[in-house]
Amino acid sequence: MTTETLQALQRDSNELIAIRRDIHQNPELSFKEQRTSDLVAERLQGWGYEVSRGLGGTGLVGQLRRGEGARKLGLRADMDALPITEQNDFGWKSAKSGLMHGCGHDGHVAMLVGAARYLAATRNFDGTAALIFQPGEEGFAGARVMIEDGLFERFPVEAIYGMHNWPAMRSGTIGINPGPMMAAADRITIEVTGRGGHGAHPYMTVDPVLVAAHIVTAVQSIVSRNVRALDRAVVSLCAMQAGDMGAFSVIPGKAILVGTVRTFSSEVQTMVERRLHDLCNAVALGFGASATLNYERMYPATINSHDEAEFAADVAEALVGSDRVVRDLEPSMGAEDFSFMLQVRPGAYLRIGQGAGNGSGSGGNFLHNSRYDFNDEILPLGAALHAGLIEQSLPLRNPAA
Repeated sequence: MTTETLQALQRDSNELIAIRRDIHQNPELSFKEQRTSDLVAERLQGWGYEVSRGLGGTGLVGQLRRGEGARKLGLRADMDALPITEQNDFGWKSAKSGLMHGCGHDGHVAMLVGAARYLAATRNFDGTAALIFQPGEEGFAGARVMIEDGLFERFPVEAIYGMHNWPAMRSGTIGINPGPMMAAADRITIEVTGRGGHGAHPYMTVDPVLVAAHIVTAVQSIVSRNVRALDRAVVSLCAMQAGDMGAFSVIPGKAILVGTVRTFSSEVQTMVERRLHDLCNAVALGFGASATLNYERMYPATINSHDEAEFAADVAEALVGSDRVVRDLEPSMGAEDFSFMLQVRPGAYLRIGQGAGNGSGSGGNFLHNSRYDFNDEILPLGAALHAGLIEQSLPLRNPAA
């Protein structure tokens, strides 16, 4: 593969932009991506793909076979939008109040659709390309649902690749590392039970607000004093609910804390969970209250397999040159449900830089921002990277054939 792949897709960039902006204007929440799924299926079928629908509800897989090779490779794009009211004013802003593509999944779909068209036109590979369009990434574990629906039994790919746009990286750059890319995301809920009463007579109560405040402080010692300095973890308590804002003199009977834990290794994850149990119980007991912790493991860490990550970096270098590929990208404490796929199949997750100050919108705003927009300038590069992964993984036995 040479830069000819990228040049060919750049010539089709207007069509990719039109697809991306159409999806952006018509956002759909997790597991409701029916219109997006219909759009993708129509195009893939028109290009000769065998399309299977219904995995994870609105998910679909398009398969394209070429030659007699038995090998199969998977590429994945997420389709869902976010419950955010868009504050942009360009012509393709969301037409649905309270919904927007604030994470760039519209661009991810368009890039994979662009690769689908290119692969169908050139068929410069030997084997089967399986293009996976996934619902429900934004907190609903759509990848896990597709797997539970038999994704890898029905489509036994030998490796799987995905990518995500990254506004903090310069446009046209690609980042990866052969290890952790995104953290595990866990949800914690701590319920503190005391004894309510009159605010003028606190000695007759067991104040759960006071206990909750001490728990907030105490759990910050876990990362600073229990996690090795060379390891990484985050414990954030992000919300507290207790009492009635209109009852200024009433001490409530309960307080609830909600937060998140982010880790990269299962050992650190297990240790943090254990310490949270111990601290919450001990702090509450010290005040005569009780505390229960509900620890929900939501998304595992996104860990690239070494060989596939190095291979993906090589493909990226063939497109943009070594100076635009970061092979030791710093992992993010954010989370990604592509992690479920990487637990089942080897593969790699990449970031494609989309920079700032582009002509398609506010490309400099970070993900989940109400003024975010995908940078259309990188659509051909993302499509070319997808296509290159297929062509280089499944090379023609006889290139002249």
